[in-house]
Amino acid sequence: MARLNQENRFLALDPEGYLADAASWTKNTACFLAEKEGISQECPLGRERMDILKFIRDYYQKFEAFPIVRAVCKNVGQTKAYQYEQFPDPLVAWKIAGLPKPTPEVFAKIKYQ
Repeated sequence: MARLNQENRFLALDPEGYLADAASWTKNTACFLAEKEGISQECPLGRERMDILKFIRDYYQKFEAFPIVRAVCKNVGQTKAYQYEQFPDPLVAWKIAGLPKPTPEVFAKIKYQ
């Protein structure tokens, strides 16, 4: 299990870079993971990106699934294409949101939305 130094503490990541403990996710964790994934070198992340990440996390916690991309944008008050502009790969958004590695079924749904 890889470890990532953040603010004098360590975050446990699995070999593919997913956060091992979703409960340890914070805004700073999101910034660190976004930088690691090459999405952003700015911290804090912009409000639009954080709104997307928080919605994905909330949806996952309620339904244990990835929301339909159009639903994300609608629910956070952004245009349909905005999530793709902010996170071109939905799996990267999932990872930055601090969620566990998706199952093959979730992976297929995310990739083909």
